[in-house]
Amino acid sequence: MNYLISGGGTGGHIFPAISIANALKELDPNANILFVGANNRMEMQRVPQAGYRIVGLPIRGFNRANPLKNISVFIDLLRSMRQVKKIIKDFKPDVGIGVGGYASGAAMKQAARMGIPILLQEQNGFAGMTNQLLKNDAAKICVAYEGMERFFPADKLILTGNPVRQNLCNGTKEEAIDYFNQVYGVKFTNDRPTLLIIGGSLGARTINQSILAGIRQLLEARIQIIWQTGKNYIDECREGMSEIQSDSIVVTDFLSRMDLSYAIADLVVSRAGASSISELCLLGKPSILVPSPNVAENHQYHNAMALVNKNAAILVEDKDADQKLVSTIINTITDKDLCQSLSTHILTLAEKDSALRIAREVLKICSNK
Repeated sequence: MNYLISGGGTGGHIFPAISIANALKELDPNANILFVGANNRMEMQRVPQAGYRIVGLPIRGFNRANPLKNISVFIDLLRSMRQVKKIIKDFKPDVGIGVGGYASGAAMKQAARMGIPILLQEQNGFAGMTNQLLKNDAAKICVAYEGMERFFPADKLILTGNPVRQNLCNGTKEEAIDYFNQVYGVKFTNDRPTLLIIGGSLGARTINQSILAGIRQLLEARIQIIWQTGKNYIDECREGMSEIQSDSIVVTDFLSRMDLSYAIADLVVSRAGASSISELCLLGKPSILVPSPNVAENHQYHNAMALVNKNAAILVEDKDADQKLVSTIINTITDKDLCQSLSTHILTLAEKDSALRIAREVLKICSNK
């Protein structure tokens, strides 16, 4: 079988896409998989690193703030549609899999026009525009949240959850303490609470500035800290930390061992991207979510509220973070009963084996075809 997978732009789209591809390979060892992404976006590096072929399209997102700038965007869209048509003719996919993002929109729309059945995977609690526009073309739509009938036809929906990065569950707390002490030269111990701060690969300005402003309070509360600033903010954060000497804090732009980072964490501060939330649910981690206000349809806020409404996470809005984030961290991480309650509730929302469940739905579509 030939499988065409499309989507990207952010890790939240790329990691699920690669996980689905890996699951398809597990179920169908002879699977022939081709990715379609957008030129100059991160999928053009991450997908080949995962061992898959990818073709890039000259496609960009529409400028919602200045519609007059969309003339060239529309021209690139037409070019992309023509390119996808040739890709489909050459590759002859049995099924198309769209995981969101504008490359997915062009690829899946053209596939549907050419009679290729398509499956959509929607990561967020508030459906993205691309998948909403494709809903009538899809044979099945795999979602991560309940109540998605407000966006998609109910008879097409399958609750699968979001695929997450592999091997996140491998580490132990003891192994993590040894790792961070040896690699980063800190002196973490097992009798002090550990805070993990993650703002994505690029970072989150509001989270970083709030933590930097309150770093002395956090250290005075005897909290061990693993702080992933993202590459855009590492210099600023290191400069802000230059006068603070502590063997209880790791400041880094990137964490290569996320399994150990999660294993040691008693509390996680994170944006509310779909992949991050799925990982927190799977691992049962107490969390404070600070949704990014700079995403389409404000979908991170809706993702966060799906947990908050079930007492599975704490929300601090971006506009309030400078005033509330640090005090909320201290009040939460020092309250063992609250952390245990958050952990218990978030675990009930975990959807396991999501990638395999989605891959099985893909194979069903191929079988029906």
